[in-house]
Amino acid sequence: MSPIARTNDAAPQGPADPPLDCPLCPRLVDLRRTLSTAHPDWHNAPVASFGDPAPKLLVVGLAPGMKGANRTGRPFTGDYAGDLLFETMIEYGFATGRYLARPDDGLVLSAALITNAVRCLPPENKPIGSEIKACRPFLLATLDAHPTLRAVLLLGRIAHETFLSAIGERRAAHPFSHGARHEIPGTGLVLFDSYHCSRYNTNTGRLTPRMFKAVFADIRDYLSTVN
Repeated sequence: MSPIARTNDAAPQGPADPPLDCPLCPRLVDLRRTLSTAHPDWHNAPVASFGDPAPKLLVVGLAPGMKGANRTGRPFTGDYAGDLLFETMIEYGFATGRYLARPDDGLVLSAALITNAVRCLPPENKPIGSEIKACRPFLLATLDAHPTLRAVLLLGRIAHETFLSAIGERRAAHPFSHGARHEIPGTGLVLFDSYHCSRYNTNTGRLTPRMFKAVFADIRDYLSTVN
């Protein structure tokens, strides 16, 4: 896998995104600095949200992968999870073009936006509680900046739980379950749960392409009924 330099093809930082030199999480800052020395042509910074400026669907993952978004600067770009995610989004009309695992592949999202609960690469892909909490304001800012949102796809339990905490909802009232749907009164949002589309989950059969597509079909059906 060839390195990709940080370019304008990476998702640009917007007002709802952390700055490229975000200092909030010392452990993540240290990892960024280490990787910047080892791989100076990688992104190695908080990853901005990517997608349509007027989205109806927000896809929330856990965090950038080392050779995925941390390398390329675009969510879910360059690792296995992006293969299944973007293939499915294209099939259900949430993206157009071809996904070539590069931020300059010309892929365009349609009525959809992708972000992560934690915007920086965590060691061993495992953010700790303080890091998840530190990034919640950026998740809330993303919601505030996109009033057109009507559906949220939460990839995995951590994304599900941190989203609920961010919007002040009790986790016990909305337990995570693949394929589950949660209406959140007063927000105009419906949440959809899926197991994360990671290589581990697909290789073990925890998540199959058919299961993943069923969630997107449910989202597509729901969005066809709302403005």
